[in-house]
Amino acid sequence: MEAEPSPDRRVPPTRAQELKAFFFITCVLAPFLTFTGVIGYGFLVWMYQLVTGRLPGA
Repeated sequence: MEAEPSPDRRVPPTRAQELKAFFFITCVLAPFLTFTGVIGYGFLVWMYQLVTGRLPGA
């Protein structure tokens, strides 16, 4: 009778899986987060100008 591996044992990721994850992070996730951050900041500045009627820091 063969013992089953315990469920908490994890198989290390293969090189292909690591490359897929790397390219997803660098080609999809990082640009998306950067784009979203720039748009969010621009929106906040725009809303600030609408509410106060002046530029921030001026």
